Amino acid sequence: MATAVVVGSGPNGLAAAVRLAQEGIPVTVYEGADRPGGGTRTSELTLPGVLHDDCAGIHPTGVASPFLASLELERFGLEWRWPEVDLAHPLDDGRAGILSRDTARTAAALGRDGAAWSRLFTPLVRDFGKLTDDVFRPVAGIPRHPVTMARFGLAAALPATWAVRRFRDEPARALFLGNAAHAFGRLDTPLSSAIGMLMITAGHAVGWPVAAGGTQAITTAMIRLLESLGGTVTTGVTVTSLDQLRERTGAAPDIVLFDTAPDAAARIAGDRLPGRVRRALARYRHGPAVHKVDYAIEGDVPWTNEDCRRAGTLHLGGTAAEIAAAEAATARGELPDRPFVLVGQQYLADPTRSAGSVNPLYAYAHVPHDHPGDPTEAVTAQIERFAPGFRDRVLATHTRTARQMAAYNPNYKGGDICAGANTARQLLLRPRAGLDPYALGAPGLYLCSAATPPGAGVHGMGGANAAESALSWLRRR
Repeated sequence: MATAVVVGSGPNGLAAAVRLAQEGIPVTVYEGADRPGGGTRTSELTLPGVLHDDCAGIHPTGVASPFLASLELERFGLEWRWPEVDLAHPLDDGRAGILSRDTARTAAALGRDGAAWSRLFTPLVRDFGKLTDDVFRPVAGIPRHPVTMARFGLAAALPATWAVRRFRDEPARALFLGNAAHAFGRLDTPLSSAIGMLMITAGHAVGWPVAAGGTQAITTAMIRLLESLGGTVTTGVTVTSLDQLRERTGAAPDIVLFDTAPDAAARIAGDRLPGRVRRALARYRHGPAVHKVDYAIEGDVPWTNEDCRRAGTLHLGGTAAEIAAAEAATARGELPDRPFVLVGQQYLADPTRSAGSVNPLYAYAHVPHDHPGDPTEAVTAQIERFAPGFRDRVLATHTRTARQMAAYNPNYKGGDICAGANTARQLLLRPRAGLDPYALGAPGLYLCSAATPPGAGVHGMGGANAAESALSWLRRR
C-alpha cells in the first residue's frame, strides 16, 4: 500500500492530506511549529480571553471553495458567521463604498455607478459556481465553462487603474481598487484586476464570513476529519531532508507533498529534483509584506460612517488614486506615509472572541518586502483618520513586523503572506511553467502550498489539486 507524508499543516497541507486519506492512503502531516495551522491559527495576543486571528481572518474563498464545501466540515465543528455588512471602504468626506451579499443593495448604495457595477458583477454572481470550477484550477487548463471564464477574463485582464474608469464617483472607484489591492502589488499592470474581481464577486455570491471561535476552528475541523480517516498530524518536527522522513517512517514514503515555499521544497528534496526544476524554483519571486497589529479595544471603533460600524472588513486607503500610489510605492520598496490597511471586526459576527466589553480588532498594513521597521503608528493613524477617537479606546496592542511574520510562518518569505508575488507571470504560471504546476519533476514529489494555483487564501484548493495530481501518478505507476 502506498504511503504519504505532507510537510506543513496549513490549510493546503491539511487539504492534501484529507484528499489522500479519502482514498485510503496512510498519511502523516509534519509541522515544524508547536501548533498546527500555518496561517490559520487563533491566539490570545493582547489580553486574556480576547481571541485574535494570527494571519488569515476573513474567508470569502473559504466558503466559496468547492473542496472545503465537499468536506462538510460543519460535522466537525466549523461554523461560518456573516456580519451585517461584508466590506466597507470609508472616504474622508464621510461616504463609504459598501459591499454586501445583495448585489442590488450594493448597487443602490453606489448611486450613479450602481448600474455599471451591476452590469459588471451580476452575470458573474449568477454563474459563480461555474466560475469557481475554473478559477480554483490551474490557469493553463482548458476552461470547463469558457463563456463564464471569458466574461471574467476580459475584465480581470485589465490593469485595475483602467478598470475603474467605468465608474464616475469615488465610492465605487475606491471600493474596486481596494479589492484589487489584495494582489499586493502595482495596480497599473495587466491582470491586476483579477484578484479584486474574484474578491468582489465572491463577496456578492457568498459573502465574507468568519469562522466561529476564530480561524483556528478551520484547522481543528480539518484535523478532526483527517484523524477520522486514519491520518495523523505531528507538530514540533521541522523536516530538513527526505532522508529524515525515511528515518522517521522506517521506509521512504511513496508521496511527499510540500506545503512550503518553493525554495524550502527544493532544499528538502535536494538532488531528487532535476536541475531545471531547482533553477525554476530559485527564480520564484516573493512580493510585498504585511505589518500586522492586533488591538484590544474598549467597545467599538467610532467610525465616522455608520455603515462601517456594521462591517466585518474595512479597507482603509482613501481614494482610488491614493491606493494606487501607495501600492506602487510599496512595490518599489518604499513605505508610504499612509499605507493601505485592512481592518477586521470579526467580533461583530462572532462575539465569542470578545471578553465582556473588550473586543479584538485585527489590522495589517501593506509594507515593502522584508521591511525592517515597525510602522504601527501608521496603521493606528489610518484607523484614527476614519474613526476619530479610536486611540482612546485602545487597551493593548500586539504587533508582528514583516520580519516577525516571516519568523511566525517560514512560508511568508520577507513577510509575504501571499507566498509569492502576484505578477502577471506568476498569476498565470506559478510556481513555474509546466503542464502540471504541482509536480516537482521527480516521482512522488509535489508542491501544494499557496505558491501553486490558485494562490493565497484559506480554500485548500492548492492542496486538493496537488493530491489529485499525486493520485493520478499513483494510478499510472
